[in-house]
Amino acid sequence: MTLKEKIESNRFIVCGDIGPPQSCDGDVVREKARHFKGYVDAVNITDNQTAIVRLSSIASAKILLDEGVEPIMQMTCRDRNRLAIQSDLLGAAALDILNVLCLTGDHQKFGDQPEAKGVFDLDSIQLIATVSQMNRGFLLSGYEMKKAPRFLIGAAANPFAQPFDMRIIRLQKKIEAGAQFIQTQPVFDLVSFTRWMERVVALGLHERTAILAGVMPVKSPKTFLWMKEEVPGVKIKDEYVERMRLARDPEEEGVRMAVEIIQALRGVKGVRGIHLMPVLWESITPAVIREAGLKERG
Repeated sequence: MTLKEKIESNRFIVCGDIGPPQSCDGDVVREKARHFKGYVDAVNITDNQTAIVRLSSIASAKILLDEGVEPIMQMTCRDRNRLAIQSDLLGAAALDILNVLCLTGDHQKFGDQPEAKGVFDLDSIQLIATVSQMNRGFLLSGYEMKKAPRFLIGAAANPFAQPFDMRIIRLQKKIEAGAQFIQTQPVFDLVSFTRWMERVVALGLHERTAILAGVMPVKSPKTFLWMKEEVPGVKIKDEYVERMRLARDPEEEGVRMAVEIIQALRGVKGVRGIHLMPVLWESITPAVIREAGLKERG
């Protein structure tokens, strides 16, 4: 079954996440793919995350596909105008890359080439609408294609950013534009996340899209510091930082925390799956999946 079919069948979804290398070494992606194959339903391929140049998301997604792992190609608006976006989407579809996560993209000032000019011709909501229109057979120019793509469209959401009401409004707009699944920022504050999900459920948004809650296994106190500095909008409860600081075996504690969070998220109404983000720690994926009881799921 494809990711689209699994979402439509109400299966509990598990996605992974891979950051391509800062080189043309495709074997890096192939090596990382081994840690996800047979454990997750699909794997995100990031698109120059944190505004740092990496192997392209399209090429990386094709490598994953060849390795037997279903890719979710991220596409940001930072680096492309609407012509390049539509061209890249058509190219991806021609390579049978059929899942796309639509993002505005981290501002270039956060990267290692802050002098780069951002494009931002479209934003993430407009990108979602563009992919939806292409799925219906039309480019933004109005030109009717002889063969249209059939993308599964994803988007991101941050349940922890303020103002709270605006985050809900943006989520609604993304769903109305055509987002079929939503991946959230990593959850390290279950109270805030549950409050957000309660609003999502009250508005019936969970019935219109699949909400996949972010889970990030952490292997050292330094990772929390990195997240606070590099991951926009992240919110981390002090108890997690303290647990990691006091842990005799930080990696073991990191797995334990990830499993606890997954188990808690499975009990939150409206959550349809998780998005596992083992940044620079892809090898831990099988252990987390097994210990969380997600290896065999319906």
